[in-house]
Amino acid sequence: MISALRASVFACFTAPFDASEIADMTARALAEPPSWKDGIHVVSAHEDWISLRVNCRLLTAERLVTFLEELSKELAEPDRDALLLAFREILMNAMEHGGHFDPGQVVEVSAIRTARTIVYYVKDPGPGFDRDGLRHAAVSNPPDDPVAHVGPAPSRGCAGGFGLLLARKVVDELIYSERGNEVLLIKYRA
Repeated sequence: MISALRASVFACFTAPFDASEIADMTARALAEPPSWKDGIHVVSAHEDWISLRVNCRLLTAERLVTFLEELSKELAEPDRDALLLAFREILMNAMEHGGHFDPGQVVEVSAIRTARTIVYYVKDPGPGFDRDGLRHAAVSNPPDDPVAHVGPAPSRGCAGGFGLLLARKVVDELIYSERGNEVLLIKYRA
């Protein structure tokens, strides 16, 4: 996988193969201009620690998730799927809110594997956010009212935060930096 990332391979799949997934990624690769090759830059890579800089494009996020799926094969499927779902949500938030889906902006990503954990680190280029000021987001709801955020949302012009709520529920630990533009996702290995 590391060699494929360094060689600017569009996507990589290992057996067992999902033919529709491969067909979809092949079609995407053929439809994209050659600039997609600049989407993922390997800063440093070792089998247990990979650091990347990725541009803020939806396509780049989708490509990165396919690579991380292959790199996390040692996790059982439900745990792997949950971790990747959480990672995708955090990455999409970083690209959307921190990088405004501007391909000129980059998000820093690290995937670290220890004997007991898999850790994903995501840092976006934005100013961050105040977690206490997210009344419009599902992540701020009290446990007994999962849709409490729907009320304040129209005044803010948005409703959301389900991604943050989901990420928090499916990983073992989710830690934000003080500014809120850096996130650690931690999943314990069985």
